[in-house]
Parts: sequence; C-alpha cells; structure tokens
Amino acid sequence: MADIPEIPDARTISTADARALSLILFRRLRTLEEGTAQYAYVRNTLVELNLSLVKFAAARFRGRCEPMEDILQVGTIGLIKAINRFDVEREVEFTSFALPTIAGEIKRFFRDTSWAVRVPRRLQELRLDLAKAFDALEQESGHAPTTAELADRLELSEAEVVEGELAANGYAAHSLEPLEDDETVSPLARRLGAEDPALDIVECLECLKPLIAGLSERERTILSLRFGEDLTQSEIGERLGISQMHVSRLLARVLDKLRAGLLTDQARAEEPRRRPHRKADEHQVEPRSLLRRSTRVPARDGHG
Repeated sequence: MADIPEIPDARTISTADARALSLILFRRLRTLEEGTAQYAYVRNTLVELNLSLVKFAAARFRGRCEPMEDILQVGTIGLIKAINRFDVEREVEFTSFALPTIAGEIKRFFRDTSWAVRVPRRLQELRLDLAKAFDALEQESGHAPTTAELADRLELSEAEVVEGELAANGYAAHSLEPLEDDETVSPLARRLGAEDPALDIVECLECLKPLIAGLSERERTILSLRFGEDLTQSEIGERLGISQMHVSRLLARVLDKLRAGLLTDQARAEEPRRRPHRKADEHQVEPRSLLRRSTRVPARDGHG
C-alpha cells in the first residue's frame, strides 16, 4: 500500500482536502480486487473521510423518536452503498451522488421500523401522497378535500384513497383509554400499583414503638413536643419549666437510648439470617434511618 496516500486522522482534514483525497482513493479503488486487504483499507478510508455527509443527512431527522446513534448507523450503511456504487469516470461530484443514497437509506429505516402496524410499502407511500395532496387541495379550495377530490388529484380510484386513509391509521397506535383535557395520567396507569415511599417510615416507626413505650413519661413528652409539635428546645423548656440546656441534655440522652435499642434489635434480627437455611432479605430497610434523620440537636442559642 505504498502508493496509497497516508491519512493521519480523517477528523482533522478539511472538506476540500477530503474531496481531493476521496477522488484519488476512488480511482485507486477501481484498480483493486474486492476482498483484498488493500481494497478494504481504501474503502474504509473513504468511509472515514466522508462521515460528515452522514451527519449532515441525519440532522434532517433529528426530531424523530429514534435515537440519533441508530440514525447515524443506518446513514453509514447508506454511505458504504454509495461508495460501492460510485463511478469516478462519470465526473459526478461524490457528494451529490452520496447524499440521496444516505437519505434514502435513512428513510427506508423509518419506513420499516416507525410504523406501529406493518403495512405494505405501497400503502406507506400512498399515505405520504395523500398528506401532500390534502394540504395542497385545502390551500387551494379553502376547505378539507373530499375523497373524490383526492382521487382526482392523485389519479386514483376512490376505493384506493379510502384504503390509503385506513392504512394511515396504522402509523401510530393510540391508547384505548385516551386522556381527557384535564388529565395527565391515563386511567390504566392509575390502576397500576406503585411503590409507596412512606412504607420505609412505617417500618421505622413500628421498630421505635416498643422502645418509646419503655421511656419515662417526661422523656416521651419531650419527644412528642420536639418531633410531634416541632417545638424548639427553648419552647419545650418554657412548657416544662426547665432550662433550654436541660432540655438539650435530656433530648440527647433519649435519642442515645433509642439508638442503642435499635442497634440491639437489629443485631438480634440479623442473627437468624446468618443461618444456612435462612436467605437474607436484600431489600430490608434499616430501621435506624429514621432515627438518624431525627438526631440533629440544634445549637444552644435559644432557638432550638
């Protein structure tokens, strides 16, 4: 491959240089035997030099539902087909020859994959013709065209127009339970189950119940005022007739006691799961999580 120009990096080559190199490589490709290493190298180099054509053609289809990576892949297949078919002796610009081939390959991809119900290609093309004729007649006459007017414009029978209109319904599937004007979730989605985020809190509270029941009356009162009524330490002190500093110490001691109780219960609960005949529950929620969220003791500034 000594007579083939070396290409350092196709992405760094300008458009004009890429066209000039492509012309040289196309002429060299005609002299090589298909299936050889030289043939594969030259063709792959041509693909790399002209990938910008694929990106340019794919940009027209950016708003479609298909991922852009898939569109680029299909466009690259079209580029390879254009390289295989291109005849440099015709003195036609490769760009002018390749772009329709690439765009056609992408359109064929959408035609084959985007329909919800597969219909014959004839009816797929008829759908496009009907849409164009409908828009044109509507602008000319000022009203929605009739089946007879569409048939006359396209030189088809009315039965063929009706068949095309029915086939167009297969392009996109619609829900059997369409949304009302003020709805955002379909009736079917409302009937499907979903994970309740409050279940974790319920489990934590159930774990805390026996521990809270073992506290003294004053300790339960402080917990209720702090986390039930959301009072500050100063407000709790005024309610109980003690200082804010005393409330802070009592609250810290109560939370330490609850935390120690939860750690003990957790160790007991994990003990049976260590046995061979019991499989650990991978989705168990640690009951200490609620207590961790509750153990922040406010600064001693009188505001809790």
